[in-house]
Amino acid sequence: MFGVYIHIPYCRSKCRYCDFYSAACPGGVPDAYVDALCREWGRFAADGRCGRPDTLYFGGGTPSLLSGGQAARLIRAVGPRAGAEVTIEANPETLTPALLAEYRAAGVNRISIGVQTARGESLARLGRRHTAGDSRRALAWARQAGFENISGDVMLALPHYTREELRETLALLAEGGCSHISAYLLKIEPGSIFGKRPPDGLPDDDAAAAFYLDAVETMAALGFAQYEISNFAKPGSESRHNRIYWDCGEYLGLGPAAYSCLRGRRFCTAGTTAAFLAASAVYEPQGVCGAEDYIMLRLRLTEGLSFPTLAERYGVRFTPRQMRFCARLAETGLAVLSGETLRLTPRGMLVQNSILCELL
Repeated sequence: MFGVYIHIPYCRSKCRYCDFYSAACPGGVPDAYVDALCREWGRFAADGRCGRPDTLYFGGGTPSLLSGGQAARLIRAVGPRAGAEVTIEANPETLTPALLAEYRAAGVNRISIGVQTARGESLARLGRRHTAGDSRRALAWARQAGFENISGDVMLALPHYTREELRETLALLAEGGCSHISAYLLKIEPGSIFGKRPPDGLPDDDAAAAFYLDAVETMAALGFAQYEISNFAKPGSESRHNRIYWDCGEYLGLGPAAYSCLRGRRFCTAGTTAAFLAASAVYEPQGVCGAEDYIMLRLRLTEGLSFPTLAERYGVRFTPRQMRFCARLAETGLAVLSGETLRLTPRGMLVQNSILCELL
């Protein structure tokens, strides 16, 4: 499997929790940026480093600021294989029935809509530009446009959060026809607006953990099985593109601040959007994808880490001390140790970083 990620770094405004790289863009995406993306894809395709991808993912920023024609041009340039998963992230307020029909005609077959919450006061507090009504309309229009693979993004443990807000949000997504849900605990990033001016009413760590476990249980009751620490899907609707990341597979990221991994080596696109528009991009090495990366990423997945596969791919076997630690995780209910596989439970996933620090 080989995936291509296309970064659209433009937003109409910055959400208060976001520290992703983005640039202000009151209108749409400049055609010059699409030109630059095509230029960079051509550099990799021309020397044989990349073939036709199995997945193509438009992330951001706000990728739904792309016009239907721009999306079609990029998809034609990259030329994904027949049957490839082609995803676009979208903000509800940017979508219209006409734009969604254009995306479908261009070859987009999966859409990820940033709903976040069903409560208007929470959306305003986050700096989101849409309402819950916008989310409901966007989901309905996506179904009408022919999208069968619809994902919804949810943020958990927001300021002044309640279980009622959680349930309202998950019900909105389920009733809106989502087959996939990504649910993330709010994290206060230092470079974000919230990082500089933290909001009041934030749940403490124990309350945030309770919201996460409640979300796992509620989504299971709605038919969404957890397959990754923050991702839940109905059967057959798991994200094929993100699985490439979690399997330490090969992917190319195009656009400023995008990351790539080819032939086991990681690199990122350096510089600003202005620099990316002006000249061929510079790619900075970020090291190799090794056994520790594989262990970390596989333990995000509910199917877990296979010890034989770890040995086969990287020549690494856990020491007796590490195996004793795995056994202790199982005894305390943080993991399941079954045969030659270690799988974290939802409780274990909440403390995954601590587990990794001890394990590695």
